Amino acid sequence: MPFVRIDALRADPDRLDALGRAVHDALVEAIGIPADDRFQVLTGHDGARSTLRYDDGYLGVHRDDDLVFVAITMRSGRTPALKQALYRRIAELAHEYAGTEPRNVFVTVTENEPIDWSFGDGIAQYAEKAPLH
Repeated sequence: MPFVRIDALRADPDRLDALGRAVHDALVEAIGIPADDRFQVLTGHDGARSTLRYDDGYLGVHRDDDLVFVAITMRSGRTPALKQALYRRIAELAHEYAGTEPRNVFVTVTENEPIDWSFGDGIAQYAEKAPLH
C-alpha cells in the first residue's frame, strides 16, 4: 500500500529502475510490505526540461547532482525505529543497485489512514466502512 515517487537528477531509465527496485526491496525488508504491492512513479531530471533545487550542505549532508528524492505515502502505524531502518535500507540498496551515494538519498514519509486509499473502481478497499460525507 505505499505509493512511491522517485525524482532523480541525471537518471536514465536503468538508474530509475534500479532506484525503484531499491526502494521497493527496502520497503519489503524493513517494514514488511507485501512483495507484490508496488506502485511507483519514477522521474528523471536532466536539467534540460526540468529542475530540482536543493541545498548541497543542509544539516551537514554534502549532496551533489546524483541527488535522489524519495517520497513515500503509506498508512500510519510504523514505529520510529522501523522508519529509521527503512531510511537506512533505502540508502544502502540505492548505493548497491544504482551506485547512488547514501548522502544523496533524501527520503520523506507521509502517513495517512485506510480511508485515504482507492485502488480502483471508486472504492476505498482498505476502509471497513467509509463515512457518508
